[in-house]
Amino acid sequence: MKIIGGPASQLLASRVAGKMNSKPVLCEFDKFPDGELYTRILDDNIENEKIAIIQCTYTDSDFISLLQLIDACEGAEQVNVVIPYLGYSRQDEKFKSGEAISARAITRALTADNVFTVNIHEKSILEYINANSTTDLEASYLLGNHIETLDLKEPLIVAPDSGAIYLAENASSKTGIEYDYLEKERISGEKVSIKTKNMDVTGRDVVLLDDMIATGGTMAESIKILKSQGANDVYLACIHPVLAKNAVLRLFNAGVRDIISTDTIEKAESVVSVAPLIADSLNKI
Repeated sequence: MKIIGGPASQLLASRVAGKMNSKPVLCEFDKFPDGELYTRILDDNIENEKIAIIQCTYTDSDFISLLQLIDACEGAEQVNVVIPYLGYSRQDEKFKSGEAISARAITRALTADNVFTVNIHEKSILEYINANSTTDLEASYLLGNHIETLDLKEPLIVAPDSGAIYLAENASSKTGIEYDYLEKERISGEKVSIKTKNMDVTGRDVVLLDDMIATGGTMAESIKILKSQGANDVYLACIHPVLAKNAVLRLFNAGVRDIISTDTIEKAESVVSVAPLIADSLNKI
């Protein structure tokens, strides 16, 4: 299988290719004077081959590049698409009259034999994709494996709410690290208490774990609360490091010890690679 990396996932695609004992296909990415994207696959031997395109769609232009790569592979025997982070996946329903369901609008434009995503925000979105099969890969255990290698004091993995408890559970499943979640309790009309549901954080290193960190506002408040409750060091772990605007500054200002993420979006915080997960899935096709 030939591995093609889009402009937003060049490092991840190269890592996947390495895991599959191959080299990534060389591509050319450029822009016309008017800003339109130009994409070319510099391999004349992709016809009748199995292809895997790996491209994060973090920005609008990233999505256009993905569509261009799919089109450029029209002669391939099989086109598999891996979208480590799918942008526009947050709005999967109408909240106000006249709104577009952005996730549906985007995914309806995708056509491939097999499509893989990683911890997509809402799995129902996959139903809109025109593919023989769609698979959402679970990467939280990779973060758990990395957390286990850190020299942490009585580590505790904490989800920001009960809805994300499955992430903390998955991350701890192969490590034996204890996990919990934050629970909000309304004390009065204006006062709300936030604390871990079952575990005492006093003197422990805590890892806050979520699927995505965008602006970091909620996490910053959670970090401050955990520190005030006696936590030793507080780390932040996520699968998708969106980290928009001043999120990194906000989180370190709140007292986070470090930010740990995967390379679904390639950033400085991406110290854990999902390449083994993707390579294993592609090898099973």
